[in-house]
Amino acid sequence: MFAVSQTPIDVEQIIRAVSTPRSGGMDVFIGTVRNHSQGKRVRELEYSAYVPMAEKLMAEIEKEIKGKWIVDAVALVHRIGILKIGDVAVVTAISAAHRNEAFEACRYAIDRVKTIVPIWKKEHFEEGLAWVVGQHEVDIQSSKP
Repeated sequence: MFAVSQTPIDVEQIIRAVSTPRSGGMDVFIGTVRNHSQGKRVRELEYSAYVPMAEKLMAEIEKEIKGKWIVDAVALVHRIGILKIGDVAVVTAISAAHRNEAFEACRYAIDRVKTIVPIWKKEHFEEGLAWVVGQHEVDIQSSKP
C-alpha cells in the first residue's frame, strides 16, 4: 500500500492494511506537524508533490524493502496540502514475522521516502515562510515589510 493523499491519513486503516495473521511484529512511524523548526514558530506546513512519480518511487521503496527483509506488508502514505500543527503528515508501517525486521524496514522506509520521493515542504512561520529540502531551509520569504 502506498499513496499520496490530499485528505487526512487514517492511521488505524493503515495498521489494518498491514496486519496479517502471520505477522508477529509491526512497526509504525507517524510523522506529525510540530510547532517549531529552524528556531522559529511554525503556523502550518504545506506539502506538494509530483504525485505520479511519488507513488512510483514509493512502489520502488516497497520492492527494496521486500528485497532486504522478510516482511509481510508495507504501507507508505504521505499527505499533501496545508496541514495544521498536530496533523499527521506521513505514515510508514511494516509488518513481519519478527520485530527486528519490522523495526529495521520501517526506519529504512521513512528515510527513503524523505530522501527520494518528490514531495516538497513549505513551512509557514509567524514571520514568513521557507521551502525546506531534507532538513535544510533553502529559501525564506518574509511577510514583514
